[in-house]
Amino acid sequence: MSDQYQKLLAIFTEQRDALTRFLARRLGNSAAAEDLTQEAWLRLAGGGSVAAIADPRAYLFRIAANLAVDHQRSEARRPLAGAEINALLDVPDDAPDAAAVAVARDELVALQRALDELPLRRRAIFLAARLGAQTHREIADRHGISTRAVEINVQRALEHCAQRLEKNPVRRFGPRPAVSS
Repeated sequence: MSDQYQKLLAIFTEQRDALTRFLARRLGNSAAAEDLTQEAWLRLAGGGSVAAIADPRAYLFRIAANLAVDHQRSEARRPLAGAEINALLDVPDDAPDAAAVAVARDELVALQRALDELPLRRRAIFLAARLGAQTHREIADRHGISTRAVEINVQRALEHCAQRLEKNPVRRFGPRPAVSS
């Protein structure tokens, strides 16, 4: 072996671990870092005269950095494997399934029936309070009743709809209903 080859081998051997760590940080992949460390040695050994290189250590790391860039570019161009494509396509769907849609539609029809069963004024007050974004004061003024009467009508409409839908109404104010054991 030539004297130049021995000098290059000594530099590579001395810097091998540091070079591998450098590439692993750049690539985020220790296996690829090991491969590129070996590739860097092949490029350094086949590169020519050591005498023409001012700083062989810096030259070795520049070769490694260039190899890392080439590796990242080739990975970006590489077509995805079947498993990678399946992983990308296997995104959970937040949309409800057909059964949930059918149940929701049935509940909506039942709610509409329950609303249709309400007296006209109570239904108008309830819809104005829940869907019309009107204050109780505005509803009371329009119907010529007190705000307390609006609250009572809304509460009774809620209770009626909950009973028809077989749901428990949420009570925020007033006395709690008696619980039967």
